[in-house]
Amino acid sequence: MVHQYKLNGYNIVLDTCSGSVHTVDEVAYDIIALYKDKSTDEIVKEITEKYSDITPKDVLECLEDVKYLEENGKLFTPDTYESMAFDFKNRNTVIKALCLHVAHTCNLNCEYCFASQGKYHGERALMSFEVGKRALDFLIENSGTRRNLEVDFFGGEPLMNWDVVKELVSYARVQEKIHNKNFRFTLTTNGMLIDNDVIEFSNREMSNVVLSLDGRKDVHDRLRVDYMGRGSYDTIVPKFQEFVKRRGDKNYYMRGTFTHKNVDFTNDIFHMADLGFTELSMEPVVCAPEDASALTEEDLPILYEQYELLAKEMIKRKKEGRPFTFYHYMLDLKNGPCIYKRISGCGSGTEYMAVTPTGDLYPCHQFVGDTKYLLGNIWDGVTNKEVQNEFKLCNAYARPECNDCWAKLYCSGGCAANSYHASGKITGIYEYGCELFKKRIECAVMIQVAEAEEK
Repeated sequence: MVHQYKLNGYNIVLDTCSGSVHTVDEVAYDIIALYKDKSTDEIVKEITEKYSDITPKDVLECLEDVKYLEENGKLFTPDTYESMAFDFKNRNTVIKALCLHVAHTCNLNCEYCFASQGKYHGERALMSFEVGKRALDFLIENSGTRRNLEVDFFGGEPLMNWDVVKELVSYARVQEKIHNKNFRFTLTTNGMLIDNDVIEFSNREMSNVVLSLDGRKDVHDRLRVDYMGRGSYDTIVPKFQEFVKRRGDKNYYMRGTFTHKNVDFTNDIFHMADLGFTELSMEPVVCAPEDASALTEEDLPILYEQYELLAKEMIKRKKEGRPFTFYHYMLDLKNGPCIYKRISGCGSGTEYMAVTPTGDLYPCHQFVGDTKYLLGNIWDGVTNKEVQNEFKLCNAYARPECNDCWAKLYCSGGCAANSYHASGKITGIYEYGCELFKKRIECAVMIQVAEAEEK
């Protein structure tokens, strides 16, 4: 499958199944568009009538180039991957990552919170060390020969249970020597409780930290408030700056959310960059359509423009020596991910699970509290095999709507949770999210094209 588009002065041709990216002139762009549907004579006629300075010989030479690319698996590559997708149900997958909900409570009252202010539509709770310890043991026991294991400390707000987090990290460090494992920890925090201890410990032990900031002060403070209705920007920004300054070259992400109320979200990204943060993420809100924060169809053209503006600004700032990374534009065109990963996606419900404070297992944090998707618990393991098998088949080929989509091997079929909340089933589609994702991929590829031409 071939996807063609024009962006920032580039004519880009993307061959989905090979991953090849071509930049071409206007003539070649049009010839490629006609190649599969028109005869040679028809193509020659159309192109020479459209371009007065192009001869039939020029068209034939270009057609030969296109044919060469096709024969060498660089263009119009057939899709041979579908059979792989349905092998997953029979694979004995190992668990490689857990999201530990160490705190089902939060010290902020964010307007758009999908987790019901950290309670996940249940009771407020903190994970005990005993439950967390058993969760780590469960991960080790079910990880097979895999050495690298990932654990996310999540909430709610995990710093509200900080002592347990530290105890669990210490326990894991002992266990990794016994079992020949390597734990990589991530902490996600709203920043309100950051202090020197949090900074020092996290910068020593956490492979990654995710810091929640929605951008400009007025935007952030409208959405991310405490229970008194006070904004949190002034409290957290200096703490985040100190955190990142002391973190050195270790990974972190500033993670924001944009809504209908700030569709000009690039201004929030640029604001974060101007504050000195260089690793940035900004996610579209996912909420009920009737919610005041919900993105609308009328927002889509604006959001497309915003993503293009962001890509162009990133190219510009890199040339100026002040680059920043945007999570959704991180795309490795040469080294991965492997085709199995591109088909299967994040591995929720199979390779990755969320653990509640009481030890229940869910496919990921966005399913927590929905008992329909309760997988089991950390003592008995996965007992709801029927649901797990559903997730094994949740991949790039699981949705008929994706059959003809050029982006399916980049999104792996999309987020199961978003699909479920939009359509009522994990193998449905969240069409709005699809449109945004495709635009992000187009922009990400264009950035790489621009960088390649600079070399």
